[in-house]
Amino acid sequence: MSLPDFGIPHAEKIEWMIETNGWALESMSPEPAATPPRPAYSYSIGLPDFVGFADIVILGLQPAAANGLIALVVDALKGGAEIPFGVELVGLLDNDLRCLFAPIQSIHHTSWFETASRWSGGGEMRYVQMLYPDRNGFMPYEDGFEKRLRLAQPVIAEWPFEGHG
Repeated sequence: MSLPDFGIPHAEKIEWMIETNGWALESMSPEPAATPPRPAYSYSIGLPDFVGFADIVILGLQPAAANGLIALVVDALKGGAEIPFGVELVGLLDNDLRCLFAPIQSIHHTSWFETASRWSGGGEMRYVQMLYPDRNGFMPYEDGFEKRLRLAQPVIAEWPFEGHG
């Protein structure tokens, strides 16, 4: 079943999401022919203005799952949580799974965030990659991380992270 196309321009959809939720989600399809191949990913637009946090990019998850994770982070930030960059966190995700927010040098990945760039009028953007573990609990920068998932969740953030590498 496909959803009807109401002919709303993309920029208006983004504006509506920001007016409704305080932030928007942009999801991108994978580009397997790109060099290197680009996985499916989703990213937020508007978090710096809404909660004073960098916008978040999540690679390798379906848009609904990425939306849920970003909403979880937004709720935590609105509740007063402080989320550091480059430090593994336990307790944000269910089952005490680890996650890490790693800064991205957007100058190297501007083509990844074209909608956000248009939204910001070409101004400076701050992004972090939310890294999450595989089903065995290994993070993408660890040796035990599932090899088949390395293409789905490559680390595009700055490396090494504080305390890693």
